[in-house]
Amino acid sequence: MAAERGVWRLLSTSSFWLYCLLLLGRRAPGAAAARSGSSPQSPGASIRTFTPFYFLVEPVDTLSVRGSSVILNCSAYSEPSPKIEWKKDGTFLNLVSDDRRQLLPDGSLFISNVVHSKHNKPDEGYYQCVATVESLGTIVSRTAKLTVASLPRFTSQPEPSSVYAGNNAILNCEVNADLVPFVRWEQNRQPLLLDDRVIKLPSGMLVISNATEGDGGLYRCIVESGGPPKYSDEVELKVLPDPEVTSDLVFLKQPSPLVRVIGQDVVLPCVASGLPTPTIKWMKNEEVLDTESSERLVLLAGGSLEISDVTEDDAGTYFCIADNGNETIEAQAEFTVQAQPEFLKQPTNIYAHESMDIVFECEVTGKPTPTVKWVKNGDMVIPSDYFKIVKEHNLQVLGLVKSDEGFYQCIAENDVGNAQAGAQLIILEHAPATTGPLPSAPRDVVASLVSTRFIKLTWRTPASDPHGDNLTYSVFYTKEGIARERVENTSRPGEMQVTIQNLMPATVYIFRVMAQNKHGSGESSAPLRVETQPEVQLPGPAPNLRAYAASPTSITVTWETPVSGNGEIQNYKLYYMEKGTDKEQDVDVSSLSYTINGLKKYTEYSFRVVAYNKHGPGVSTPDVAVRTLSDVPSAAPQNLSLEVRNSKSIMIHWQPPAPATQNGQITGYKIRYRKASRKSDVTETLVSGTQLSQLIEGLDRGTEYNFRVAALTINGTGPATDWLSAETFESDLDETRVPEVPSSLHVRPLVTSIVVSWTPPENQNIVVRGYAIGYGIGSPHAQTIKVDYKQRYYTIENLDPSSHYVITLKAFNNVGEGIPLYESAVTRPHTVPDPTPMMPPVGVQASILSHDTIRITWADNSLPKHQKITDSRYYTVRWKTNIPANTKYKNANATTLSYLVTGLKPNTLYEFSVMVTKGRRSSTWSMTAHGTTFELVPTSPPKDVTVVSKEGKPKTIIVNWQPPSEANGKITGYIIYYSTDVNAEIHDWVIEPVVGNRLTHQIQELTLDTPYYFKIQARNSKGMGPMSEAVQFRTPKASGSGGKGSRLPDLGSDYKPPMSGSNSPHGSPTSPLDSNMLLVIIVSVGVITIVVVVIIAVFCTRRTTSHQKKKRAACKSVNGSHKYKGNSKDVKPPDLWIHHERLELKPIDKSPDPNPIMTDTPIPRNSQDITPVDNSMDSNIHQRRNSYRGHESEDSMSTLAGRRGMRPKMMMPFDSQPPQQSVRNTPSTDTMPASSSQTCCTDHQDPEGATSSSYLASSQEEDSGQSLPTAHVRPSHPLKSFAVPAIPPPGPPTYDPALPSTPLLSQQALNHHIHSVKTASIGTLGRSRPPMPVVVPSAPEVQETTRMLEDSESSYEPDELTKEMAHLEGLMKDLNAITTA
Repeated sequence: MAAERGVWRLLSTSSFWLYCLLLLGRRAPGAAAARSGSSPQSPGASIRTFTPFYFLVEPVDTLSVRGSSVILNCSAYSEPSPKIEWKKDGTFLNLVSDDRRQLLPDGSLFISNVVHSKHNKPDEGYYQCVATVESLGTIVSRTAKLTVASLPRFTSQPEPSSVYAGNNAILNCEVNADLVPFVRWEQNRQPLLLDDRVIKLPSGMLVISNATEGDGGLYRCIVESGGPPKYSDEVELKVLPDPEVTSDLVFLKQPSPLVRVIGQDVVLPCVASGLPTPTIKWMKNEEVLDTESSERLVLLAGGSLEISDVTEDDAGTYFCIADNGNETIEAQAEFTVQAQPEFLKQPTNIYAHESMDIVFECEVTGKPTPTVKWVKNGDMVIPSDYFKIVKEHNLQVLGLVKSDEGFYQCIAENDVGNAQAGAQLIILEHAPATTGPLPSAPRDVVASLVSTRFIKLTWRTPASDPHGDNLTYSVFYTKEGIARERVENTSRPGEMQVTIQNLMPATVYIFRVMAQNKHGSGESSAPLRVETQPEVQLPGPAPNLRAYAASPTSITVTWETPVSGNGEIQNYKLYYMEKGTDKEQDVDVSSLSYTINGLKKYTEYSFRVVAYNKHGPGVSTPDVAVRTLSDVPSAAPQNLSLEVRNSKSIMIHWQPPAPATQNGQITGYKIRYRKASRKSDVTETLVSGTQLSQLIEGLDRGTEYNFRVAALTINGTGPATDWLSAETFESDLDETRVPEVPSSLHVRPLVTSIVVSWTPPENQNIVVRGYAIGYGIGSPHAQTIKVDYKQRYYTIENLDPSSHYVITLKAFNNVGEGIPLYESAVTRPHTVPDPTPMMPPVGVQASILSHDTIRITWADNSLPKHQKITDSRYYTVRWKTNIPANTKYKNANATTLSYLVTGLKPNTLYEFSVMVTKGRRSSTWSMTAHGTTFELVPTSPPKDVTVVSKEGKPKTIIVNWQPPSEANGKITGYIIYYSTDVNAEIHDWVIEPVVGNRLTHQIQELTLDTPYYFKIQARNSKGMGPMSEAVQFRTPKASGSGGKGSRLPDLGSDYKPPMSGSNSPHGSPTSPLDSNMLLVIIVSVGVITIVVVVIIAVFCTRRTTSHQKKKRAACKSVNGSHKYKGNSKDVKPPDLWIHHERLELKPIDKSPDPNPIMTDTPIPRNSQDITPVDNSMDSNIHQRRNSYRGHESEDSMSTLAGRRGMRPKMMMPFDSQPPQQSVRNTPSTDTMPASSSQTCCTDHQDPEGATSSSYLASSQEEDSGQSLPTAHVRPSHPLKSFAVPAIPPPGPPTYDPALPSTPLLSQQALNHHIHSVKTASIGTLGRSRPPMPVVVPSAPEVQETTRMLEDSESSYEPDELTKEMAHLEGLMKDLNAITTA
């Protein structure tokens, strides 16, 4: 019972896993089939498992003889037992009615009394065992070849021969290959006993080594193959006594090419004969084989080589070398090893469902490469649209149907044998649906994309499940009229499209879609009929492609029009390639033939043709190979050498011409020789093309001969070598022993060489072919040099000074080297004085070519006047820059009198010098030349850009930066871009130019609590550099404000604004005051405002109208034009347009004044940059050119958005400035409210080149100090403009300047247009200035002086102004008293 429970538990577990497998198979397209190793089943269904079914024994190749019996073994295993049948040559044998063939109980085939005759061979052939199990399948065994030995027939018979005692002999007896095992030998009609000295080769040949008298007699070979024996001719072998004389060395049997299978044994025959008796050794691929220590290699009698258990590594070229001491001969043969097919990967059992695709894998190896075929249930699988061979050997079955079930076998076959391996395919039934609703049919199945070889299907979710997020889909498709259906699954749940690939063009397919949920597959959609697009019709291959050589350098190719042209052929493309290369060339051809010229001689080329029609290229033809015709060699033989043998003969040696110059098969060589004294008498001899040496005999004694050799082809004779000379000996000398010792040896040491001289050996009767000189430090064996026998001295070069060398001298000939003669010598010390230095180059010049290139030129006084270099001297150029100071020199060599130095830095000073070197002599460095490379636009932006708020002025910011790290020149200015939108186009940003190399700038009247973005761009003489990254800054929030459009009068420097919410000097709000104090401040401010308005009104009514007419002659600014920030449409001039381009600036000497503010124009850096002048009014007036900004409305200046639209689009002078009221903190009582009106000023040229500026006092400046030349202006009537100089208080003229800034004032005056003035001051924040010297220059020009006088006539007198200022001072003191209280 426990066993039964275990079985049912196993069955339940198998059912569960099969159910999981089926779900995965429906969802994953890659999981189309399950491999062996599992036993799936459907719940409630019977178990389907793989059935073991295989061969225990398979038939093997068998050799039989006529009349004998044969058993071909075969046995298969299966449950139940299989039925065994046999096939012969692919046809089933009917063994029931066959009395000679019968089936044994184990399945083997027994053949009795084998029949075989010349015309009747019923038993010979290929046999195959077939095993079948009903309802399971069929398997077939490997095929076995039954060979029946043919009737005996001798292809060669023994011949009478003789052999010297101790030598080798062979007797031939060659029969059919299948009869070799049945050959035996008889001596004197008695069976011959074989041993280590007498052997029979596999071919049947008899080999007798080390022959003795007992080996003589009558020999014959016998073939016994079942019938009556067949005898060869009987011949006599005579054994002769040793003649004790030499005989030529010859091969009796040479090795021939052999092929064997891995695991077999092989004998490579090799038998040689000669006196003395030769010895045999073997080489394989230039490696000597050791037959004594090897277990697999055995040297048989006579010298044949036996290799046991052949492996693939044994393949190669074998050389049999016979040597008897006098001469050496060799023969070679190629040994090829083959391997039977062997499986690297066998097919495995597969589970699958209908409509799926499966692949049986099969990987085989063998030599030659096996072919693979597939068998299903014993029948050959014919490739079709649904059964395909993929990846060379694998079988792919598409769209499985139930009838595909069974056993599949992979059968591999080559020339050596065959092998089979199989696997079982089981088609599973789909698991029944579980309880639950199944999806309905997918809706609206359409082919959204139809191509020639693929179709894209889309559909909508089933009506039963409108969302369909958890549904998977299977698309079933088949060709119209074909029952076999294939399936393609979607890749993820919810996907409602699939692309079907690998379809046939112009073919109708039927598609249906089925949805699956967790309960199973639902309804199928209605069939959809779709036809693929027809494929573009391209030409077929051109038939009858032929190529023939027309000459040694040309080939003509012809072809015919393609049969399947598919439209008009437009042209052909002929491709050709030289054999052994991978570079294919092509040529366009419009006809059906073409001749290609310019080819290499006697070289093989391959050709193919592709036809083109309007759709493109068609199918290529197969390659056709042809070789160009041969020609005479284009080069002479190589390495010609002469060897004097004796007094009457000379041996010539040579090598063939280079392969590329042979131009054909070398058929022979032509040797021409003559006496050196009689050049007209030439003798000629011819040798074969394989011969590379020739002995020329019959020459005269002691005579010099000239030789040359030329190569021949069938086309003629090529060029000959140069004449080479050799002299025959005076007498026939002895060369049976080595030469004697040379009679003398002398050495003469030098510093790096030794001169060796000698005399020949005293015995002149022994041949000397040359001398060998050995030498080395302490030993003569380090190096050896051989020289000709005629030579009597030699110089040994490249030695070390002061070194002890041992030298040996030996004479040699073909026998060997003679006795050496020794000598030693010490090379001299190296005491050569240093050479005198050369003169350095002169006239070194540096010519700047670009920002990174300088050409260096010089002259050399040690050269002739024409400065032409004819020796091996060279020049070294070095250069460096002093920035940074520790830079190293760079060097370069030149062989001319100039050098181009590249890769330099822009705007950098370099120094150059040159030296000359000749041999071991060098000059000193020349005098230096200097050159500065040209400037280049900056290649990096300004760095360290920071933005800070100005203390006490929340609407004013200060931008600081550092110069670019790669300025590439002198920085002439910067451009500041700012905007509230970092993504705005750059032309929409506001531009602030900064002239000069200042590193800080001030921007005023920005909008409070607003983020701004700033970028800076550097400029030099070559142009603009790149912009810096945008820096963000948010202006502070407003903490209080005064009246809009009004400015308080200037107060003292110690004054602290008492109003709640107003900015302190440091930009922070003061402590809150009580309401009474606030009321007092408001009243005070109102009173002051009324007084200022009254004063302005009085001034305006007293202005004369004549002043308005004279203002039209304003002075022109040196800057020429100014950027206009406002909108030109908003500019409405007052009733009288006052033209001012120059502003008269009058210094208020010795009176403290708040820091003026600076514009973006260049300013002097010290007091010497400012030149005070005297004018006609006896006041110290320092005049600067004025810079104007355009009129700006209140609205446009209140926000940056208003500014952005006011990019400078026009340049124009502005003739008047509107009334402006500003709050000033004045440090003394000697100042007065400034008017915004401007007066014309006389022009003065600054000797230091200072640029123009306009000066206006800044609001709320807290730093005290002496005043600068400042233009003080008041609010005035729009029809009047004047300037009032302040009363100069005592004190030194020092000042504390402010940062450069751009005031963007948005003030309002009643009934007048709104304007703003751009002002500037001199100096830098926090930098003290020395006292300003005042000088009296010469009188100005008459015209400008007249203008100043005219302007001064309409001005107030100083006394009147003094009274006004005194009244204003009183009001100021009252205000101070109130605030201090």
